[in-house]
Amino acid sequence: MLPTEGIEQAMDMVQFLSAEFHGISFFSNTLVKADKNAIEMVFFNELGVSMGELSYKSGAIHFSSTVFPESALQFFIPENIIADFQLSFYDPNLLSKSLRESGLVLETRVGSRRILNGNEVIIEIKKTENSVELINHFHRYAYTLEGDFRGIR
Repeated sequence: MLPTEGIEQAMDMVQFLSAEFHGISFFSNTLVKADKNAIEMVFFNELGVSMGELSYKSGAIHFSSTVFPESALQFFIPENIIADFQLSFYDPNLLSKSLRESGLVLETRVGSRRILNGNEVIIEIKKTENSVELINHFHRYAYTLEGDFRGIR
């Protein structure tokens, strides 16, 4: 995990999350607060009931939920969610250096990022003003975040 100081721009917003993990769909409204001190996410359903909380502070990840069954946690891996968030919203120079140490390459273009292992694309990230889509080809899952991402590239 990268330090929280690596975030490109602080955010405090509600996002609509739709995800597919190995053919299983998941939908949630998610309150995301992220800055140079922490990443905090609260997942809640359409009625506003909390389904779980995820945080990353001082190098430690904490996840709690009374709703997610143990069997769902094989797909809902807190470390992967934080890593995906960092790949999407952290400084590309910091990401590139970290990925290079793992033998991977970060390719960036306006509105998109790709992580490659040799010539193989393992993760694709596409950003617009209204959405961020992450496809992890290696682990076979995808997220789409919908929100106001103007200015967050």
